[in-house]
Amino acid sequence: MQYVIYTRVSTEDQGKSGLGLEAQQRDIDIFLANFSEVPYEILGQFQDVLSGSDNERPELLKALALARKTGAELLVAKLDRLSRKVSFIASLMDDKKVKLRVAQMPMADKFQLHIYAALAEQERTFISERTKAALRAAKNRGVKLGGLRDATMKRNVAIQERANGEAQRLIKVIGPLRQAGQSLAKIAETLNDMAIAAPRGGTWSAIQVSRVIDRA
Repeated sequence: MQYVIYTRVSTEDQGKSGLGLEAQQRDIDIFLANFSEVPYEILGQFQDVLSGSDNERPELLKALALARKTGAELLVAKLDRLSRKVSFIASLMDDKKVKLRVAQMPMADKFQLHIYAALAEQERTFISERTKAALRAAKNRGVKLGGLRDATMKRNVAIQERANGEAQRLIKVIGPLRQAGQSLAKIAETLNDMAIAAPRGGTWSAIQVSRVIDRA
């Protein structure tokens, strides 16, 4: 089985539990370990930091092009990471060259995914209206808005800086191993043998090694 992995996060999503890049990669790792046919091969990994309402995301277009060319399944953690628009999801369902797999719904077929996308869009519309109503009510009470968002943005920047620093530290070990021709899986095995902790704890996997290389 061959996969093309796509992840997406917007600036707003960075601080939301379950939508961050690490959470998406965790779900993808779980799918590959427990639900994928074996052996499997990752042909490419693509990542956008853009809104899900933008369907012209450059890395998404690359991922779709590779999936169409190779016949590999396009693997995403959640359906809304691919797009928040039902119309876009529907167009992919109709594309005979695109095989879609959602990690959080490993057994879902195209029809089920389409229904889920429609229900999710309806829910987001209601949540948006509810949020607007709550903000209007808060403003009428004299509450100053914006402070929480500023704090969240600062926290997200700090998280990214720590992740970048960790990647720079780890690449000093991973870089030479990669240059020596070791595969990602072999590097992961070496790091585990050396008792070097993986980011956020746990053991190393090939995908985690790839993420460090990309970030560094």
